[in-house]
Amino acid sequence: MNGLAMHLPILPVLLPLLAGIVLLMLRNAPLALQRGISLAAAAALVPLAFALLASAANGSQLVYRLGNWDAPFGIVLVADRLAAWMLMATALVALFALLHALRGDDVKGRHFHVLYQLQLFGLNGAFLTGDLFNLFVFFEILLLASYGLLLHGGGRLRVKAGLHFVVINLVGSTLFLFAVGTLYGVVGTLNMADLAVKLARTVPGNLALVEAAGLLLFGVFALKAALLPLHLWLPAAYAHTSAPVAALFAIMTKVGAYSILRVYSLMFGADAGAVANLLAGWLMPLALVTLAVGMLGAVAATALRQQIAYLVIASVGTLLAAFALDSVDGIAAGLYYLPHTTLAAAAIFLLADPITRARGERADRFEAGPAIPGAAVLGGLFFVAAIALAGLPPLSGFLGKFMLLRAALGSPWLEWLWSVVLVAGLVGVIALARSGSLLFYRTHSTTESLPALRAADWLPAAGLLLLGLGMAIWAGPVSDYATATAAQLLHPQAYIDAVLGARP
Repeated sequence: MNGLAMHLPILPVLLPLLAGIVLLMLRNAPLALQRGISLAAAAALVPLAFALLASAANGSQLVYRLGNWDAPFGIVLVADRLAAWMLMATALVALFALLHALRGDDVKGRHFHVLYQLQLFGLNGAFLTGDLFNLFVFFEILLLASYGLLLHGGGRLRVKAGLHFVVINLVGSTLFLFAVGTLYGVVGTLNMADLAVKLARTVPGNLALVEAAGLLLFGVFALKAALLPLHLWLPAAYAHTSAPVAALFAIMTKVGAYSILRVYSLMFGADAGAVANLLAGWLMPLALVTLAVGMLGAVAATALRQQIAYLVIASVGTLLAAFALDSVDGIAAGLYYLPHTTLAAAAIFLLADPITRARGERADRFEAGPAIPGAAVLGGLFFVAAIALAGLPPLSGFLGKFMLLRAALGSPWLEWLWSVVLVAGLVGVIALARSGSLLFYRTHSTTESLPALRAADWLPAAGLLLLGLGMAIWAGPVSDYATATAAQLLHPQAYIDAVLGARP
């Protein structure tokens, strides 16, 4: 690579950081200028993600050494198929969520656009970093930004949910430091490729410490992913924040899922010697219970946004069940399902906003209310989003679940996985059918003045749903990329050689 192409891996990190700094300097500038800068920066991430996706498609690992220091002594960013995949999902969700925010959500509090760009800075850095300590750093950046975004606009319920979110994640950050410090004390490095090499040579005397640190890391990532029983912070946080923030947060749980996949395929995979397959026997049962509890929460929910939050938890269970199969087909199914569920959840969070405002004082509660202005448009989009979230044909959710069920055919978890996934899918259909019926059919006349539906209210959600439809139309190339990514993850030697240099 030469010229700009050589610096491609750092651009998704640098762009939102610089945009956030510029926006902070221009905090007293006209709102139109601030919106333009923020939107331009978010839109530019999409072609950058496409460029990285194309560069990594042949299996190459793009390694960017900050300060030109060789690993493991310097900080590295690594753009492989998985990182590019996550960057693409983030860029698309971020762009449409920001378009929705420009309707007025961005002026309900201070520094929305600064926080939004710093959130993207943290997310993109977490996906690209090749160093465990810098994964912690980027986690903290995205969490600090998410605290501000979660509380943006204020309100009693939002502040209460935000307090729980902050406290629980601070505990997670502390445990992350304990795990990182233990690994560094035992192994002497935090570069993930170097850790993969050295952990495979763990001496018996250090085995207990390494396993404890590895399981502690899993606890931290499980907290970020909202894996049961560490999921209790999510429903209130996602249900009470603003619609564009909740839509962007649809990718937040995927950071935890990504970290589990990256760390435990690279550092604790089949070639990790005495610490190989550290999560075997742990991840699958936790994932299936998370899926079941998430769907039960969705069917018991009393309001739309609360229901969507529980559906996000259920999607995490499905995703991690696929990763727990630890096979090319299983991981490929999860990687195909990941952008689908992110796009669908973000879309229905955005749809919940005009539905809530159109129902007046009843908001999004599941009770009979006045007829919604623009019910034909909102109801049609809700119907498509419900099909996507429930995993019904012909949309990509059905294809992702079909890939998962097929991947489980040779697994000892076959009966459990098929039973839980299929029953949970049925429960999801019942929950969403009940929601649609209460919101759009059990209506009555009212003298209350309700806001008219504008195109800006539903177009961003429609755009996300169209992307999900595109995943179904081009399922062949998308699933091929996911399969190639899974194969690359299960053979991490190429990653290690790219970061550390091939050894004889």
